[in-house]
Amino acid sequence: MHYAVIGGGPAGLYFALLAKKANPQDEVRVVERNPPYATFGWGVVFSEETLGALRDADYETYTEIGESFARWNAIDIHYRDATIRSRGHVFTGISRKILLNILQRRCQALGVRIEFEREVREVEELEGADLIIGADGINGLVRRTYGEFFKPQLVVHPTKYVWFGSDLPLDAFTFIFRRNAHGLFQVHAYPFDARTCTFIVECPEDAWRRAGLESASEAESIAYCEALFQPELQGHRLLSNRSLWVNFLTLRQESWHHQNVVLLGDAAHTAHFSIGSGTKLAMEDSIALVDALRRHRDLGAALNDYELERQPVVERFQEAALESAGYFEHVSRYAAFDPRQFAFNLLTRSRRITYVNLTQRDPELVRTVDSWFAADATGSADGAVRLSPPPMFAPLRLGDLTIPNRVAVGARHELSAAARTGAGLVITEFFSVTDDGRITPETPVIDRAGQDQLRSTVERLHQAGSRVALQLGHAGRRGSMRPHSQGIDRPLRRGGWRLMAASAIAYTPHSALPKEMTPRDISHAVKVFASAAQAAAGCWLDVLELNFAHGYLLAGFISPLTNRRNDAYGGSLEKRMRFPLEVLDAVRATWERPLLVRISASDWADGGTDLDESVAIATLLKAHGCDLVHVVMGQTIWESRPDYRRLFGVPAGDRIRNEAGIPTIATGNVRTADDVNTILAAGRADLCVLELPANG
Repeated sequence: MHYAVIGGGPAGLYFALLAKKANPQDEVRVVERNPPYATFGWGVVFSEETLGALRDADYETYTEIGESFARWNAIDIHYRDATIRSRGHVFTGISRKILLNILQRRCQALGVRIEFEREVREVEELEGADLIIGADGINGLVRRTYGEFFKPQLVVHPTKYVWFGSDLPLDAFTFIFRRNAHGLFQVHAYPFDARTCTFIVECPEDAWRRAGLESASEAESIAYCEALFQPELQGHRLLSNRSLWVNFLTLRQESWHHQNVVLLGDAAHTAHFSIGSGTKLAMEDSIALVDALRRHRDLGAALNDYELERQPVVERFQEAALESAGYFEHVSRYAAFDPRQFAFNLLTRSRRITYVNLTQRDPELVRTVDSWFAADATGSADGAVRLSPPPMFAPLRLGDLTIPNRVAVGARHELSAAARTGAGLVITEFFSVTDDGRITPETPVIDRAGQDQLRSTVERLHQAGSRVALQLGHAGRRGSMRPHSQGIDRPLRRGGWRLMAASAIAYTPHSALPKEMTPRDISHAVKVFASAAQAAAGCWLDVLELNFAHGYLLAGFISPLTNRRNDAYGGSLEKRMRFPLEVLDAVRATWERPLLVRISASDWADGGTDLDESVAIATLLKAHGCDLVHVVMGQTIWESRPDYRRLFGVPAGDRIRNEAGIPTIATGNVRTADDVNTILAAGRADLCVLELPANG
């Protein structure tokens, strides 16, 4: 075989040496446009898992790399004049230049031909090769030439960053957050030898512009950042190596190969620098490609095998990287956090570290966070609660009501779940305000005929130690459906009732067409909700939840997908919120206990409600007396595209809580105590709906 590698970075060099080692008879050449000992960048970081893969792939380079490593196990977080150190995180770093030199020497020792200072301008220059490997980066020739086959998708991240080095000696992965008159700036720094570190500075674009960095030279950028981070640099210098302010690009591609051309590393994919996995993923790509070529005689089969193995792995890292990047892009929403909670939030930002995992790594830090959380929840003096339970067992106060713990369960479990789990809050099934507001014939109506049974249920739940929230709503265009046992959203064949909605749009192609509500209908509905709340007040309930979600009547007014009105109740968000807020005001005037509102934070459909609007919606709800927002997702329209991955609703609840400034309930496949404790300790929600087994 004749292999031609374009790009002499870690991915290209490591593939070359592994391919030559696997079959010394093969011809392997690397074409690199830079001189042999030139490099851009500073240090790279490897995990213990990656080191094991390098050891198994080529022990000679593994040994030499290991001798040049800087090792550390701590993370330092500098925030609001406090420094939080977390231990138990194993990192290894090495100078990128030293790594390249090691790989270059190993390639040459094995007989790989490296052509330095050669610029390949057309892929056709390498036509004689059996396999052309594009390892020339995100903007490389190979990816650009075959873009129509690779089908790339690029996400441009909104923040600006610059990649410096520094002669500052560090013994920890270091995060620094500093706000000045221009905005919030943050540093990602880590050592790669005893005397030098990588020092990445990141900031929102508006802060970058206000600081004059848009037109600054490299020297001026260094001077600005040295002055800003002087307390941490302590007189040490920042170093530049073509260090320019740029936006990070996350690259995803449908395919990584076409005919006899294949991509490795940043040419195939990128992951945000905040999780430090770029070089790791690139070298693991090289290992996987060589292994696939060894397993298959047929080149096409080998390249398909390579993609099938690597793409799912890389996609998982990219998801974690996007979570991490999103944290740093919006970190200002946590500006009011206590430093201990801020540190926990940062450490768990990508979901790869959880409460249990951090307890294993750094039990002292978790005990400190537990103690602070318990003291904050109970109003005790900071540090007074020394033997503290995990956050899920801390109480939550809503006005005069104390919910004994932070776990909520849905109505399908009712008493059995509450009794077994000790859930702090049980949220009932959907109760309709009127017969015509039912979802199915089985939907209970909050009328006086059923109040005795409801009181009995509430009393039993109170005896089990739970507090009870009644979910109150009107089905709107989602009404007149068959019981759920016969399928979801299947219209009744006979015995249905009249439907009303914001606009005359059927929920499914088979649903009845609802009547568009008149102002008189709206006024009457407001009174019906108020009467229903008054009826609920006599049922010993602790909390009332209004359902403004999932495409029911009030949600239908909120979403532009279902509200096509051109009167005072349609158009802008303020107008679309008019009817829901009239209902909220009327209920608030009747209901004196805590009031909860359930909203769909995203319609999961183009042109629908998104998270930006949901923050504005929650802000309006807070101003009108809502105490707690129950954040759910989707179901506004029948044809939406759900994404029910693990913890799918938590980011929306996090954003609403910390931007609108209102307590939230997190939902979305929250299945374990570890999930609950991680969400709460990180300040992403105040309660969590724990998903229990259907027979629970």
